[in-house]
Amino acid sequence: MQVSGGEVRLRPVRILDAAVWSRIRIRDEEYLRPWEPTGIDPWIDRHRPSQWPAMYMRLRSAAKRGLMLPFVIEVDGAYCGQLTIGNIVRGPLRSAWIGYWVASEAAEKGVASAAVAMAVDHCFGTVGLHRLEATVRPENLASQSVLRKTGFREEGLLRDYMDVDGGWRDHILVAQTIEDHVDSAVSRLIRSGRATWAGGEP
Repeated sequence: MQVSGGEVRLRPVRILDAAVWSRIRIRDEEYLRPWEPTGIDPWIDRHRPSQWPAMYMRLRSAAKRGLMLPFVIEVDGAYCGQLTIGNIVRGPLRSAWIGYWVASEAAEKGVASAAVAMAVDHCFGTVGLHRLEATVRPENLASQSVLRKTGFREEGLLRDYMDVDGGWRDHILVAQTIEDHVDSAVSRLIRSGRATWAGGEP
């Protein structure tokens, strides 16, 4: 999908993503840390290239068991962030959560919205889910905007929900179900003028 930031695609994570993942995460610490779960070790230690193989193996293992869909967000063919569909539950629930981050240079250029829209359509189509959830801090207005644009509706406030950036933080719970998904999220972005099909004008 084409947005003002470039052509956005999703692809599976790769073991060779270590160097670029580390470079972006370390460079963008101040941009990303306010929204990230608190870690035990310093940020730079948690994001060295040597940390990627273990993370990659965890993601791939969960994917093979049908519990997760870990994607890289690419812009014009270059690594620009990640999007994960996690805690995939089958049976009567058929639900999952969605989480994502993008590099600072992609902020407010439609990249996150395009990536989430494609993932939502994939989950309600090919994956066959009934419900998708996400949580977002009340202070994170940019992420709230992404979620609204891609069809999520607010369901409530989760008090002291997660240890983020050194403290227990409230989060807004948003969700959508297949009944809400009467039209594809990608089509809605295109009709709103925020995106075009790849190769077109944003």
